[in-house]
Amino acid sequence: MTRSLSPGVETAFWSLLTAFGYFLLAALALYATKGADNIAAVWPPSGYFLALLLLMPERARLGSFVGMAGASIGANMLGGTPPLGAAAFTLANASEASVALWLLRRREPGELSFMIPRAVGNFCIATVSASALSASIATALSGKGVDFFLSWLSTVALGMLIVTPPIVMLARLIGSKALDNASSRMKTEAVLILTAAAAVTATAFSQSHFPVTFLPCIAVVAAAYRLGPFGAATGMLIVTIVASLLTGQGSGPIAAIDDSQKVKVLFLQFYLLAMLFTTLPLAALLVVQRRLARRLEQSNRWLIQAEAAALVGHWRVDLVRWTIQWSDQAYRIHGLELGTPVNVEYSVEQYVDEDGVAVRKILAEAVRTGEPFEYQGRIRRTDGEIRHVKSHGSIEMSRGGKAVGIFGTVQDVTETVENARILEAARSAAERVANTDMLTGLPNRRHTLAFLEKALVGAREHGAPLAVAIFDIDHFKRINDTHGHAVGDAVIRRVAQRAKAALREEDMLGRIGGEEFVCVLQRASAQAAEIVAERVRKAVETGNTADLDLPDATVSIGLAVFNGEPDVEELLHRADQALYAAKRDGRNRLRSAA
Repeated sequence: MTRSLSPGVETAFWSLLTAFGYFLLAALALYATKGADNIAAVWPPSGYFLALLLLMPERARLGSFVGMAGASIGANMLGGTPPLGAAAFTLANASEASVALWLLRRREPGELSFMIPRAVGNFCIATVSASALSASIATALSGKGVDFFLSWLSTVALGMLIVTPPIVMLARLIGSKALDNASSRMKTEAVLILTAAAAVTATAFSQSHFPVTFLPCIAVVAAAYRLGPFGAATGMLIVTIVASLLTGQGSGPIAAIDDSQKVKVLFLQFYLLAMLFTTLPLAALLVVQRRLARRLEQSNRWLIQAEAAALVGHWRVDLVRWTIQWSDQAYRIHGLELGTPVNVEYSVEQYVDEDGVAVRKILAEAVRTGEPFEYQGRIRRTDGEIRHVKSHGSIEMSRGGKAVGIFGTVQDVTETVENARILEAARSAAERVANTDMLTGLPNRRHTLAFLEKALVGAREHGAPLAVAIFDIDHFKRINDTHGHAVGDAVIRRVAQRAKAALREEDMLGRIGGEEFVCVLQRASAQAAEIVAERVRKAVETGNTADLDLPDATVSIGLAVFNGEPDVEELLHRADQALYAAKRDGRNRLRSAA
């Protein structure tokens, strides 16, 4: 409202608002219940002035202090206080406002919020500290004693604690247009609750036959519960006004106390302080609790969505009660309706037999050691479908170090496992293609040499016998030239099949190029190697009579037994030299390297 005003007009506005409100409230307070030394039970002008200081721009504060000083002196003199005393009291009240504002700005640099418990605590500390300083100044300037100090302290502190919060919160609600956005139902409920608080307080303090001063407490707590900090602060202000006015007129249970006026005022102040320090923090805590509840609800909603998207559920086993809880996604993974009763045994029995045994062992070990765990297995759902699941979890320990619970996640990894299987099959197929000679189905040159390299390492390190036989088809070029390459390929395939059938299980036969083959004879002594190589030669030779559609073919074989050669090339070279010797000697024969 004041943002469009010039600085001078704005300062004048806040100064007049301060002076008018302060004077009116001071006059009413002095008219109401009075304690010793003409000090009111509650001093609302202090709370009103502090609220304005918190709301107004900084440049308007000096003018407001001037307006407050004039209003305070006038109200005190109107109440019968001498001019010097009125000036002393005004100085004390001005100091309390300054100190309270300074402390609040230091402890709460941002906007003071009565919906945060920490801020409420800082507000109480600032107002009580400022009230103590104000009481000290007033006591020193007036020459009064300890009773005056305590009376001033409690009166001013109550004024700020009770009056400041509702004014500040109402102004901010109006400024943020929160009231405009509130529904009619909410506004009606607020009016009814606050009206009920006033009616209950009036009932309790208009008679002294029944001691029902607890009823206003219930009303303010109800206002705090339904309306939050604003409801608590406003309800508290209503109770203070009604109780103070009726007590000042001699009505109610406090006025009926058979003691001095000073004791009655102190009891009223104690009553109001007890209610204030119960309801205002309670309202702030309720706001925090509701915010946390909303955040928790939102987090749970996000968790459910995340679990559904990632196909991950969670579960918890209570080891004390021996019960288990599943999340919604855990039910879906197991193929069960949400909320279906399950127990710990059922959860493990879902796994196929061999996996269930492993799961029980892993969980038992985790409970024993307290260490995190991980396992993967297959479950059989109620519809008979087998699904692969993976679980991670940890053990919950008591303060005494005893396992009291198991928390874990469960993830459906069926697609991942299936994809891995397909990928592995594709990799194996690709590896077979890369390592296989397409014509014969035998290992190709690369695979054969790699196999021989490993066999050579084993022979060198462990002393295992090893021999290599190289053979090729005799006069193969003549077969190709005479019968064509298709027949030549068929002859190569027949030779490969006959030679492979003649080898032992631990031996390997590979095609290393054209019509040339290599036999790796593992764990074969020189004599055994010669026997196997000769069996290969005869198998190829006798195969001619078994397949009359193809031309005859024989092989010449060169054999070399491992004798400490440093590498594969040296061993193959020796076998190759023996092969040349077999060819020189007429072919279709075996020769061993020297």
